[in-house]
Amino acid sequence: METTLVLLKPSCVQRGLIGEIINRFERRGLQITGMKMMQLDDEILKKHYSHLVDKPFFPSLAASMKTSPIVAMALTGVEAVQVVRGMTGFTNGRRADPGTIRGDYSVSNQQNIVHASDSPESAKTELERFFQPEEIYTYNHALQGYLYGVGEAN
Repeated sequence: METTLVLLKPSCVQRGLIGEIINRFERRGLQITGMKMMQLDDEILKKHYSHLVDKPFFPSLAASMKTSPIVAMALTGVEAVQVVRGMTGFTNGRRADPGTIRGDYSVSNQQNIVHASDSPESAKTELERFFQPEEIYTYNHALQGYLYGVGEAN
């Protein structure tokens, strides 16, 4: 099993899409193992977007991420990073395929509803950035036998 980070951005929160987006992840079979609402500040944004801090658009990105709280989630499942990335679609909502979260709910590169870790390594780093160890839970998913075939979830 693998755990990944998903952030429901202010564009999701402000548009009242939190429940709808969470529902899509749960219906897919991903297990929510951590979730909280939080207000982001400059310190966490500079760490999270360290690869973009020197870009000219960073100030507007940071400002947009502070317009409302976000919802941080830890999602667990087999190949969770890959599954979530496939569900979220291309970063620019105008280019994201219909059926993906961004393809269905976004027409923007910046106001694109959701952030998802792009690799197991970044998921580990990002989860540690947004969650304390005791905020991520391990528990038996009641439907696991109906989500995965024998031996798939080891």
